[in-house]
Amino acid sequence: MTTAKSLAKSVGLGCDHLGLDLKNALKTHLESQGLQVTDVGVDSEDPVDYPDIGAALARRLADGEFERGILVCGTGAGMAIAANKVPGVRAVCVMDPYTAERAIASNNAQVITFGAQIIGTSVARMLTDIYLSNEFQGGRSAPKVAKLEALDR
Repeated sequence: MTTAKSLAKSVGLGCDHLGLDLKNALKTHLESQGLQVTDVGVDSEDPVDYPDIGAALARRLADGEFERGILVCGTGAGMAIAANKVPGVRAVCVMDPYTAERAIASNNAQVITFGAQIIGTSVARMLTDIYLSNEFQGGRSAPKVAKLEALDR
């Protein structure tokens, strides 16, 4: 499998108990590309509430600990909601290549989320590569993202 060159150098990675296997597979994938990966947990299949992990990763990203984040839960929806509650953080649940690209290119989302019960490992790796190899394009999207940022204030 060929991988696109990542524009990001550091990635935060987190999951709830339902996303553990996929998170670990993504961690191996990212580290094999030479990226600095900060694993915010979890490390077991013991039940955990996804808002705790999603918010923790988003806060650390907002504090500048890493450039982008990836969160995994059963559907990806809960983690996106949790991360989006942190001011300054934009998270998008991704399940297809176009959304993976546009999440960053149009929306300047610093976090993507996956549903481990919805997509498989090879698809998640591909979508991660697409997301990490793109950047915010500005242009017509810049005023829209500025409005999103204003909502945080």
